[in-house]
Amino acid sequence: MPFPDLTPETAPPGSRRAMEAVTERLGYRPAAIARLAASPHALDGFLKISAIFESCSLDPLSREVLIMTVATRNDCHVCVAMHTAKLTSLDADPALIAALRSPGSPALPDERLDAVRRFTLEVIASAGAVDDAALRDFLAYGYSERNALDVVLGIGAYTLSTLANRLTGAPVDAQLAAHA
Repeated sequence: MPFPDLTPETAPPGSRRAMEAVTERLGYRPAAIARLAASPHALDGFLKISAIFESCSLDPLSREVLIMTVATRNDCHVCVAMHTAKLTSLDADPALIAALRSPGSPALPDERLDAVRRFTLEVIASAGAVDDAALRDFLAYGYSERNALDVVLGIGAYTLSTLANRLTGAPVDAQLAAHA
């Protein structure tokens, strides 16, 4: 395995503080973090951009819909498990969670959240060059231009995460196995 699970003792010095902070916050060190730590810049970048995304203008369920949309699109099993757990902690409708976990599902049971999923996929598919109709559709569900740009922020954060997790072969941690 080219990407071992690093510890604060074996990681590059620039990754150690961040690894310890994540371990303290979650109560365990996720394998995804232990492998991403091979690059202090990638680890720091992901932690910073994901924290910024967590404080953006999108509500928590809309953020999780975006994350799960990127995770299923990019086939990141670690992200799907982690964000299934997060959706569960937010008391999300089990039908919503099931639909998000199935990338081929025709629509989410909540129309407003489905607008986030559709817009996220359109931004990715068009490399940001969404047509006016797609943007109008997103805005019609009460979202704003600011929210649209925050979708781009979330796509960036979770594209970094999903691609890194796949590249490093990060496994699902035992703490998330029930959500895998």
